[in-house]
Amino acid sequence: MSFIIVYTTYANEVSAKKLSNFLIENKYVACANIFPIKSTYWWKAAVVSENEYVAILKTIPENWESLQRKIEEIHPYEVPCIMKIEATANASYEAWIRSSVEIKT
Repeated sequence: MSFIIVYTTYANEVSAKKLSNFLIENKYVACANIFPIKSTYWWKAAVVSENEYVAILKTIPENWESLQRKIEEIHPYEVPCIMKIEATANASYEAWIRSSVEIKT
């Protein structure tokens, strides 16, 4: 068994919580860890530095494409960061993730 971690960023904690709660309530993901970060990146020909929030979302590999589409659909950023990381954990945790989500198409 395995699962995926989806890493995505938000402008503020409210947006991160709102989108994460939606994804949990609709069973795209089993859980989300949200924390503040400082980001520096190129945007429209300039270097930008600002505070953001990261959500680390845990789900099953079968949900990657539908989760990516859903985040793109409702995320407030013009170009959201949506990264997939393949992961493994103890068997009981992976079983909990699988039992907490529904396969989305």
